[in-house]
Amino acid sequence: MRIGIVGGVERNEADYRDLAARAGHSLAFHSGHVGGRGSATLAELIRGAGLLIVVTDVNSHGAVQQARRLARKSGKPLLLHRRCSPARFAAILAGLEPPARSNGAPVALAV
Repeated sequence: MRIGIVGGVERNEADYRDLAARAGHSLAFHSGHVGGRGSATLAELIRGAGLLIVVTDVNSHGAVQQARRLARKSGKPLLLHRRCSPARFAAILAGLEPPARSNGAPVALAV
C-alpha cells in the first residue's frame, strides 16, 4: 500500500521510507507547505495514497484542514497525529494488515 505522510520532520523522511519498505509498503512524503504548487502536490499525494497520516504539530492550520478535506472527499483513511517519530510510524505500520493479504478492503488499524 502507498502511505502518505503530510508534515513531520523532513530529516526523518529516509527513516520513514525504510520502515515502510521493510513492511512491504511505499511512502509518499509532503512537507505540508501548501503555498505555490504545494496544494497541487498535496492533492496528488492524497489521490495516490491508500492511507494518509497528517502530523498536526508542525503543519499550518490551513495545511491540516486541506489534507482532511481532500482525504474525506476521496474516501481515503486518515490518521491525525500531533507528532510522528519513526518509532510511532513503525507502530502504525505494525497495526496495518500485511500487504500480501490486503484485498482492497478498508485498512484495519490497531492504533
